[in-house]
Amino acid sequence: ALARSARLGHSMNTPVLTIEERQNLESGAWFAKLSQPLRNAILSRAYVRRLNDGSALAARGIPAEDWYGVARGAVRVSLVSLSGKQVTLTYCEPGVWFGDIRFLMAAAHHDADAHGETTLLCVRKADFKDLLAQHAELYDALLRLNCRRLRLMFNQFEDLNTKPLSARLAKQIIL
Repeated sequence: ALARSARLGHSMNTPVLTIEERQNLESGAWFAKLSQPLRNAILSRAYVRRLNDGSALAARGIPAEDWYGVARGAVRVSLVSLSGKQVTLTYCEPGVWFGDIRFLMAAAHHDADAHGETTLLCVRKADFKDLLAQHAELYDALLRLNCRRLRLMFNQFEDLNTKPLSARLAKQIIL
């Protein structure tokens, strides 16, 4: 483990995931369906980042640096409207992976910040590209992940256009 840590350029003080954080990631619907070799490859290339509540993770217009898996807490994805109001689009909770779309674009389209004490498993862009080159399975897995996101987005549009506010609020509380 020490040799691997040195090879990856991590210091001895690099934080590690707690058992609960690791379980949160491994039990996530998307990650759990990956083959064991791919899961191991992702974990071996990742580093842990801990954020305090409200800490900025990404800002609109800034190029992507990492791909993230939420191990604890949540990440609020938002934007600021023309009137200056912050609008929350979604929360990425434990087990959710995000940031891959930003690698395909020139810069982030939204802001992202920690919601509560948050732990992330982070994969640098170069390592993400290496994972894609070495594991063809990751392409299909990312396609499934983004199809799920698209389905959720369509469901939200449907709710906004067909359900009264009380029904939408009840659904959000249940979620």
